[in-house]
Amino acid sequence: MAIVAVWKCDRDGSMFDNKKDAEEHDKMLELAANITRLIEQRIDGIDEQASEKIGLMLARNRETLVKACKGKPELLLEEGLIQEPEVAPQANMNTENDSDAVNNTAENNVTALAAAQ
Repeated sequence: MAIVAVWKCDRDGSMFDNKKDAEEHDKMLELAANITRLIEQRIDGIDEQASEKIGLMLARNRETLVKACKGKPELLLEEGLIQEPEVAPQANMNTENDSDAVNNTAENNVTALAAAQ
């Protein structure tokens, strides 16, 4: 049996086979959480789930957004460039059921990483 090093993101339980990817994912989730908070503070009456989706979408697509802000706004409308959110921000990870789901996902990711070795 081989020993496989993995890095776990404590914000959502995602597992990575290298530190760089784990840190990048963690930074993306931090940006998403901050965007979500900003939206909720500035837009009265917005649904929490909608603001989380918006925050995640903007954070996942930060490179495309930067290019759009620098003079290429058409990039935002090109099909396939915008990634849809797949994981919930940290705020959704507080319930017991979510914790179990994270643990199951983490275990599956470790198994998949080990199988890939």
